[in-house]
Amino acid sequence: MARINIPLDVITSRLNFGERFSGLRSQSVATRWSNLKPISEFLDVKRISKPANFAEVQTRVNYNLSYFSSNYVAVFLMLSIYSLLNNLTLLFVLILGIGGTWGIGKLDGQDLVIGSIRATTSQLYTTLLVICVPLGLYASPIGTAMWLIGATGVTVLGHATFFDRPIENAFSEEAV
Repeated sequence: MARINIPLDVITSRLNFGERFSGLRSQSVATRWSNLKPISEFLDVKRISKPANFAEVQTRVNYNLSYFSSNYVAVFLMLSIYSLLNNLTLLFVLILGIGGTWGIGKLDGQDLVIGSIRATTSQLYTTLLVICVPLGLYASPIGTAMWLIGATGVTVLGHATFFDRPIENAFSEEAV
């Protein structure tokens, strides 16, 4: 049976994934948050329209993903908080794991002594692992992550697809 070679470069080169995410690595968090566009501009219902063809979809998505990138990160963070508040078991496991690791780290390698019980840091980390892994599997983090990916994808790509570019920008790119 012959292998089917899919030219992924053809697909990804049109979407400029490499160049699109290079700005995320080079910007600081303060710079990223200072680029947030106002909510009145981000949710301007007068600029929502159906694209005429796939070429227009591509230009809208390319423009909106770069122009509203900070807003889309904020949407992702809000959906992340929403998903954790709806999955309290996962939130508890995350707090327990992070808090337990931080607490064991505060011991600075010393043994924990409570009354006549002495526990080494290795025993504490093992106990934390034995508690957090089964609880983490019970909390269904994969389902939550898949929901988060789907909800973010639909929200961000839906906004980027149906949100028209500003009029002055649309005319500046046309060849005369």
